[in-house]
Amino acid sequence: MGRRTNLALAVLLVTAVVSGLASQAIGVDWPLDTAVIHGAIALAILLLSPWKTSIVRRGLKKKRPGRVFSLILLTVVLITLASGLLHAHGEISRIGPLTVMQIHVGGAVLALGLAIDHFRRHPVTPRHFDVDRRAFLRTSALSAAAAGIWLAWEGTLQALEAPGRERRFTGMHERGSHDPAGLPTTSWLDDRVPTIDTDEWTALVAGQHLTLAELEAMPQDTFPAILDCTGGWYSEQEWTGVRLDRLIDPVGNRSFVAWSATGYARRFPIADLESTWLVTRLGGEPLSPGHGFPARIVAPARRGFWWVKWVARIEPSAVPWWLQSPFPLT
Repeated sequence: MGRRTNLALAVLLVTAVVSGLASQAIGVDWPLDTAVIHGAIALAILLLSPWKTSIVRRGLKKKRPGRVFSLILLTVVLITLASGLLHAHGEISRIGPLTVMQIHVGGAVLALGLAIDHFRRHPVTPRHFDVDRRAFLRTSALSAAAAGIWLAWEGTLQALEAPGRERRFTGMHERGSHDPAGLPTTSWLDDRVPTIDTDEWTALVAGQHLTLAELEAMPQDTFPAILDCTGGWYSEQEWTGVRLDRLIDPVGNRSFVAWSATGYARRFPIADLESTWLVTRLGGEPLSPGHGFPARIVAPARRGFWWVKWVARIEPSAVPWWLQSPFPLT
């Protein structure tokens, strides 16, 4: 039983990481709800905890190297699970300087590294009877129990009228919608708000330098769009800007890259020209420095880390859009 428990936990941890990454990356509401799958997998891990606890107790009686790392792994996994449930509830959004989502994601990354090391030191070899009828029934029962607990959890949030009952399909909570002053100001990792002189600023778009006045003199669209941040929140605001298919010719190109004045950049599929804007106004007013002044990218179907701020350059490219890290590294 101990070997099968360890094997099941290994599969669940990998699946939890994959579903978590998918939940952080997807910006459209797919029929397959990755956030729900991610939550159900977390509960399945909790359901296996009594069996894993017995294995841990037996292991602690043996003086083997690496016991401390095993305990650290257990602690990190529990912190990751607890922070995920805390985020889903929504009553607490920060613990000290970190958001609950940052603790959850950071714990997951650390847990993955520790789990790889753990299974390297304590390998579990799959055997043919691990996929027999009995194993299938156990897996089905575990999946059904996890799904049932997830539904009960969601029902409890509804009954208690907890903030988490209105989470978006990505699992994020609403913050400051239709109120530009209430829109959170965040940046990716090491980005800092730059100081930009409007009189000297130009955006180099497909080889053409555009001043702020020239950009705002072009045909503008005013439209609602949801900024869905991987930091744990989303916000619907009204934006005004120029759609990129009016600035860039897609012919002969496979992608386009938007660079920030900070050096941050993301590569988009060329098809996104028709659904991506270079905006200069938020709620009818010029962008604030924290929200990307003088101009930023707004890509409604993509998560917040695609919405490049303080745009300095946008260039078409023959390189495919997927030839980059799924998530920015700096």
